[in-house]
Amino acid sequence: MSLRVVFMGTPDFSVPTLLEIVGQGHEVVACYSQPPRPAGRGMDLKKSPVHEAAEGFGIPVYTPDSLKGAEEQAQFAAHDADVAIVVAYGLLLPKPVLDAPVHGCLNLHASLLPRWRGAAPINRAIMAGDKETAVQVMRMEEGLDTGPVCMSESATIGEHMTAGELHDQLSGLGGDLVRRALGALSWGGLTETPQPADGVTYASKLSKQETRIEWSRPASEVHNHIRGLSPFPGAWCEMELGGKPERVKILRSSLVEGKAAPGTVLDADHGPVIACSEGAVRLGQVQRAGKKPMSGAEFLRGTKLPAGTVLG
Repeated sequence: MSLRVVFMGTPDFSVPTLLEIVGQGHEVVACYSQPPRPAGRGMDLKKSPVHEAAEGFGIPVYTPDSLKGAEEQAQFAAHDADVAIVVAYGLLLPKPVLDAPVHGCLNLHASLLPRWRGAAPINRAIMAGDKETAVQVMRMEEGLDTGPVCMSESATIGEHMTAGELHDQLSGLGGDLVRRALGALSWGGLTETPQPADGVTYASKLSKQETRIEWSRPASEVHNHIRGLSPFPGAWCEMELGGKPERVKILRSSLVEGKAAPGTVLDADHGPVIACSEGAVRLGQVQRAGKKPMSGAEFLRGTKLPAGTVLG
């Protein structure tokens, strides 16, 4: 049975879910997304990936700055939706909005709830060294990601997997999961399981202050930090290049043996190896300001970074 759906999402992570909903034959009566933002060199207003995808299907798009006003809430209710699907929308939904659709609002969340409730579950899971995560469809409540879970699809986090790679994997899994959840909802077979009371953690929004690499941490933590912030916003360290300090992003790394004062360059021939408080990491991919990413070996071919150098 086809459902009347309001879709709410903003980044490219959300697009596969919208495509699955449309492909399943449900009627997407409206799409809500964050307003266009200045982007690019000219700082022209740019529509979100979801906004552009929805317009491609001829779906009406709404971009309110807030849903707290009575006018916005009345407009939302007027869509007369069976259900709202929310995927990384970016605005809090007040109770009148949560209650407006016949079957309420369902959210696609990228973690094994109740672990990593909040804004940055993919990054935080990798930075913490988690071996497994998931995408889950949950019923939305007024609390932050507190609602019961309806469906779940687990995913393994590989030792060298970056946040970008996990993002893409979970985005695809999420679209299929929502497709199945809507199918179950349409014939009354969608079940709900309350989240456990134990194991609650919060995935706070990433801050600029935590992107700098601290070589004084164990190599395993440095490695997880690097891949958890790759490719964006990118973990960085300071290097003396061409006689002046420069921030260099580290996008990939691997764990290797090595011992010296934290931040010491141990190997400058086969991709930089940097000592940590315990063990060392090899820099597999780096990016200088204004340049494209390159392998650690390529970086060394054009840069003097002799063994024994201590990074800032």
